[in-house]
Amino acid sequence: MRADGLPGTAEHGPDGDPAPPPGLVVLGHFDQPPGYGVNRPRGSASWLFTWTTKGRGRLWQGGVQTSAGAGHLVVLAPGTPHGYAVEPGARRWRFWWAHCQARPSWAAWLRPYDAGDGLYVVTSAPAGVHGRVEAAFRRMHADARRPGAGAPPDAAAPDGQIAVAHGSAARELALCALEEIVLLTTAGARPATARVGLDTRIHRAQELIDADPGAPHTVRSLAGQVSLSPSRFAHLFSRQLGQSPMRALREARLRHAARLLEATDLPVERVATASGFASPFHFNRVFRERYGTPPGAYRNAVHGGPRD
Repeated sequence: MRADGLPGTAEHGPDGDPAPPPGLVVLGHFDQPPGYGVNRPRGSASWLFTWTTKGRGRLWQGGVQTSAGAGHLVVLAPGTPHGYAVEPGARRWRFWWAHCQARPSWAAWLRPYDAGDGLYVVTSAPAGVHGRVEAAFRRMHADARRPGAGAPPDAAAPDGQIAVAHGSAARELALCALEEIVLLTTAGARPATARVGLDTRIHRAQELIDADPGAPHTVRSLAGQVSLSPSRFAHLFSRQLGQSPMRALREARLRHAARLLEATDLPVERVATASGFASPFHFNRVFRERYGTPPGAYRNAVHGGPRD
């Protein structure tokens, strides 16, 4: 066992702390006093997510470091030397942490917060979402300890208690909660909300597409919902966003399909239908063009091999 309680592999740093194994979702909540710290000269095989609730911590990765206070999400990518400790001069560091393999779709959400060397620092999460992030971590911790099909244990997470999501259901539930956390904290930098000068009607149409890409949207239906003629809507949309409404809809449907392949066991045909593609053959072709691999192979790559 490491000093911070994580199970590990044979890889050790000079302080004797092994890096956590890949393929697991491991998480906990710590309240650490001055002097606590972890150093991994070879980094970790998994991503590390930390959310500070009180006090301050210091995290470093490669040649970059940051200070984390309450309401800050700091993410460390795998494969780079890193470490973390209670901030010098701080009275303690109270924080949630989670090790896992990040879903590919999270990369775009984290990219605006890249501080270099695979360190992502999100300090702009609105205060209004802090409680929901905390609740998601507690739910994640409870779901990781879910005994099969039974009800999850109490969501309260005693300090120092480590949870490892072993079963496939527990892993998926934990990852869904972590995805909620990443989305809530990074939403302010997403293009749909950060675009300056975007016509409010085009912004609304983009929201309608993103909210339900599988719906039978057409240029006429979208134009009607934002009170524009189809020709005016198509012209304005293409001029402001650099692509036609139907091209934007296809991209949204492909993103939606990728998320379903990552998070569910739905057959590829069902994924195609749920994402708004009438023809599985057409779906396979455009998905391969977009992601460089067929839908089934994409799912296998995300999960490390064919799923049962």
